[in-house]
Amino acid sequence: MSELLPQLWTPELQMAFTVVIVLVVVLYVLSVIWVARDAYLRGGAWYVWIIIALVPFIGVIAYCLLRPPLLQIDRDEQELEIAIKQRELMKYGECANCGYPVESDYVLCPNCHQRLKNLCNVCNHALDPTWTVCPYCATPVGARGSARGAVSRSARTAQPQQAASRQR
Repeated sequence: MSELLPQLWTPELQMAFTVVIVLVVVLYVLSVIWVARDAYLRGGAWYVWIIIALVPFIGVIAYCLLRPPLLQIDRDEQELEIAIKQRELMKYGECANCGYPVESDYVLCPNCHQRLKNLCNVCNHALDPTWTVCPYCATPVGARGSARGAVSRSARTAQPQQAASRQR
């Protein structure tokens, strides 16, 4: 048996064995680098994963099984898309009376005719029932009759003044 081993262990076999060992070491180093980079991009504790990946084969397999499913940039993009969709959905709501979908500027529910919002007497914009002033024309919401009266009074006083200035 001792005579057979030197005959099989030729320089060509030694070279092939060395190449295989070098390739395994390179693959091991590259797998540790891949784990570190991938864990960093996924927003995980990459330094912990490097230590785990240093355990040959088992560390890389553990990382592959336990890594986060999305890259950090993909998660940020998903959160942004969700925020955009929520903003779009804020334009819509439901009628408190019947649950029918309504838009944010509806004054009445088209289904059950329940009053959803008040109208500004001056500019006729839809107002939220909790508002105390119209954000479009700065008219106090509680001064419904007085605001309309003030507009009509100012219009009446402006007409005689315009007529007097025309006659001059």
